[in-house]
Amino acid sequence: MILELEELNGNLTIDELLKILKKEATNIHIADIMSACNFLIDEGKYVQPQYREKFYNAYLKGFILRIKEVKEDKNTDQNLVNMDDLESSLSMLKEQEIKMKKDYPHDPNFSKIYQIISIYTTFILDEPIHVVGTEFPGGFKVKIEDETYYCPVKDKQKDNPDAVCGFCIAEQDPEIG
Repeated sequence: MILELEELNGNLTIDELLKILKKEATNIHIADIMSACNFLIDEGKYVQPQYREKFYNAYLKGFILRIKEVKEDKNTDQNLVNMDDLESSLSMLKEQEIKMKKDYPHDPNFSKIYQIISIYTTFILDEPIHVVGTEFPGGFKVKIEDETYYCPVKDKQKDNPDAVCGFCIAEQDPEIG
């Protein structure tokens, strides 16, 4: 786990959280990224063929490859992180990591990358975990309107223990919900 709940004492600024994420990201090397990409490519074989390329773009380009963005981020925001939300997110990610290690013991770094990017997009960028434009089956996409992010699958996935929708900042797209 990139950050243990027990390590959180009091308040944490966005800048301090970013420093933690950057430190963890420096331990992610190209071989780890390639392994994570290969894992997702393998998982993509279960995706509908007509959606597979969009799946790869969303998860490889829009997610895994953001690790470089974390390493280069110069954010120095001194606002405080919502600790209740962070603790809830970390708890969810820890449960997912336990399951991932049991189900996919061959890829130890995927969980770490997944955690870094999920926390980074949510708490540092204040953006949804899936980038705007990410398309889901059915042609529906993550979008932004009037500074609010909308996801077409939020309500259907927010209680899914294998998804990070439970702490993603996007709201359910009212046109779909």
